[in-house]
Amino acid sequence: MQADISAAIAARYQDLNIEWNVDVTAYPSIVSLFEEAMRNFADLPVCSSLGHALTYQELDRLSADFASWLQIDSGLAKGDRVAIQMPNLMQYLVACMGTLRAGMVVVNTNPLYTERELEHQLNDSGARVLVVQANVAEVASKVVAKTKVERVVLTEIADLHPVPKRWLVNGVVKYVTKMVPKVHFSNVIKFNQALRRGATQAFTPVDVSLDDLAMLQYTGGTTGLAKGAMLSHGNIVANVMQLDGFFETFGIEAQGSVFMQPLPVYHIYAFTISMYSLKKGAHTLFIPNPRDLGSVVDAFEQYKPTVFCGLNTLFVALCNDPRFQSLTFENLALTMSGGMALTQDAAERWAEVTECKVYEGYGLTETSPTATSNPGNGRQLGTIGIPVPQTEVKTVNEHGETLGFGDAGELCIKGPQVMQGYWQRPEATAEVLDESGWFSTGDVAVIQPDGYLKIVDRIKDMIIVSGFNVYPNELEDVCARHPGVLECAAVGVPSETTGEGIRMYVVKSDAALTEDDVIAYMREQVTGYKVPKSIVFRDDLPKTNVGKILRRELRDEAAND
Repeated sequence: MQADISAAIAARYQDLNIEWNVDVTAYPSIVSLFEEAMRNFADLPVCSSLGHALTYQELDRLSADFASWLQIDSGLAKGDRVAIQMPNLMQYLVACMGTLRAGMVVVNTNPLYTERELEHQLNDSGARVLVVQANVAEVASKVVAKTKVERVVLTEIADLHPVPKRWLVNGVVKYVTKMVPKVHFSNVIKFNQALRRGATQAFTPVDVSLDDLAMLQYTGGTTGLAKGAMLSHGNIVANVMQLDGFFETFGIEAQGSVFMQPLPVYHIYAFTISMYSLKKGAHTLFIPNPRDLGSVVDAFEQYKPTVFCGLNTLFVALCNDPRFQSLTFENLALTMSGGMALTQDAAERWAEVTECKVYEGYGLTETSPTATSNPGNGRQLGTIGIPVPQTEVKTVNEHGETLGFGDAGELCIKGPQVMQGYWQRPEATAEVLDESGWFSTGDVAVIQPDGYLKIVDRIKDMIIVSGFNVYPNELEDVCARHPGVLECAAVGVPSETTGEGIRMYVVKSDAALTEDDVIAYMREQVTGYKVPKSIVFRDDLPKTNVGKILRRELRDEAAND
């Protein structure tokens, strides 16, 4: 059966004239890919935010300065971890590429983390330097003393803008809008000071290979503790080259075009697309706060992007915005969807408003992320496309036996973009990654005879809120700590705004406990998108004969409400 699946995919590749044998080792590291782009596109804009752009040449210089500072002052060596916590700003690329050029490991960190979540990630990763944007630094200021972080680099929102605009924007944000909290760190340096310090000495190039660890990309876990997916330089390079093979089917001249990126670049989907954009000499337009829909519309109007990276909830929100509806989209050639399932209604509405089709792909943090995608010359709405080059897929039953076409089973993926494993968690790695390199996704899929795939269900009880993975066990672990809660269970329920919302079923131990009490407690403990939108109190929860809570029964109950 596996031979038949491989043959079907090969035939589809031939029909669509897509190259299967792309060179996934074309570069010895992400650093090599980056440095080639800096040479080839020196005078072109590489990224922008808040109305100012950096050229490739400027990014080359600034990231080298940051790498040099890490080597001079941080006390870190090759392989040490640097956490980066900021929204979509130009400083992210400077810090990220500087860290990689110094041979160190990037730990992408969500700016919305609570104290509990941030403390866990910093301690688990062993990060010794934290680069954090001032607006979101309050949580970090409360936990770094409990971690291995030895040095904090603090950046303000317009640090890479020219003066006097830098002074004006930073001053308004700090003193007028009062968006910058007062924080204190025992060992802190300002971002621009670090760059100036680094510029006093050229950084020493570090020998980095494809097998070297590039990133720790944290993903939620069924144990309630986030796990760091180990993504090597080879994983990221492979996925960029795989995307390169597919992008040819869209007929887009990427060099000099605008890739609009509203999704957070600390998310692997946005990160890898940004790396591809960089490789091709494109201009990545960072949107710091996509929840501010007006800023997204403004960016569309001003920059007229060629490529837009979004997800279902953002498509819906934009298409319902009167000002967005009034725009023209003459340059928009490609809209990519990832992060959560694309609904047919959203895809059709987007095409109606923008006259640009949405192309859906599929991936996971553990696959860097892209595993499948719809090609430009072979889109099938309602599918996640075909495997990207040099990626094998299969579906298996509960016994691990390979299934045939049309049979629903757990989707397994094998390819050069599959992670090395989970950081310091060999048992968790063994649960999902076998000795032959097959990664078990936890998603139920069907492989069609034409090589296209459909996701039909999820084995994991994961809830996807606005493209972010939320794991019920984590929420239940937190909620159960409330003294008024006896038992609880979290399930996903349909939401028009976020795709899915969270409902928490609770059995009280204190009769006085209210819905507001539970929500307020959860808001203190978890990131905003993880906070349940509704609480349902019950006398008991449905369970198996061994006492395991039956979430599916609760989901079915919620669906019938």
